[in-house]
Amino acid sequence: MPKGSEALANARKNEIVDACAALYETMGFKDITLRDIGAQTSFTRTSIYNYFQTKEEIFLALLQREHEAWTDDLVLIAGRNESLDTGGFSDALARTLEKRRCMLKLMSMNLYDMEGNSRIENLVAFKAAYGETMRAMTGCLEKFFPHMTAADIQTFLYAFFPFLFGVYPYANATEKQKEAMALAHVSYAEHSIYAITRSFVFRMLQSFQGR
Repeated sequence: MPKGSEALANARKNEIVDACAALYETMGFKDITLRDIGAQTSFTRTSIYNYFQTKEEIFLALLQREHEAWTDDLVLIAGRNESLDTGGFSDALARTLEKRRCMLKLMSMNLYDMEGNSRIENLVAFKAAYGETMRAMTGCLEKFFPHMTAADIQTFLYAFFPFLFGVYPYANATEKQKEAMALAHVSYAEHSIYAITRSFVFRMLQSFQGR
C-alpha cells in the first residue's frame, strides 16, 4: 500500500472506482449500491464516505477516468502520425472509441443522474477532463485537416460530441428491444461502435480532405 495520506487516499479512490467499473460490467446503474461497491473493496464500506458521498460521485469519477484515457489516445494519434487522410483518421478515432464502451454507456444512460447527485467540486473535475478531451480532438483536427477553419472545427465538435450520446444504444440493443422492433416492423441492422463512429466521422470530414 502506498505510504502517505495523499497516496493512500488516491489508492483507495482508485480501488473504489475499479470496484464500481467491475460491477457495471454485469449490473445496471440503478441496481448497484454503495454496499455492493464497498463489498468489492479491501476496507470497510463506511470508509467510502471519506472519499465519495454518493454512488453517483463514484460513477462520475469512473466517467472522468474514461475521458482521461480517451484523451491520452487522442494525443497519441496526433503524436505518432505526421499526417492522416480522412479514412486514416476516421479509422484511428473509431478504434479509440471501441475501447471506451463504458464511457459511451455512462454518457448515454446515466449522465444526468451522475451530475445531479455529485458535489460541485467533483463535477468541475469531470468537466475539466471533458474539456481536455475536446482540446485533444481540436489538436488532431488542426494537424490532420489544416484547411479547416476555427468555425469548421467548432461545427465538427458540436456535431461529434452530441453524436456520442447515441452510439452505445445503437450498437448494443437488448434482446427485448430487438423483439419490440420486430413486432413493430421496424428494421434493425447491427453495427459496432467502430463502424458507426468511422462512418460518421468520415462523412463529416471528407469535404476537408485535400481542400
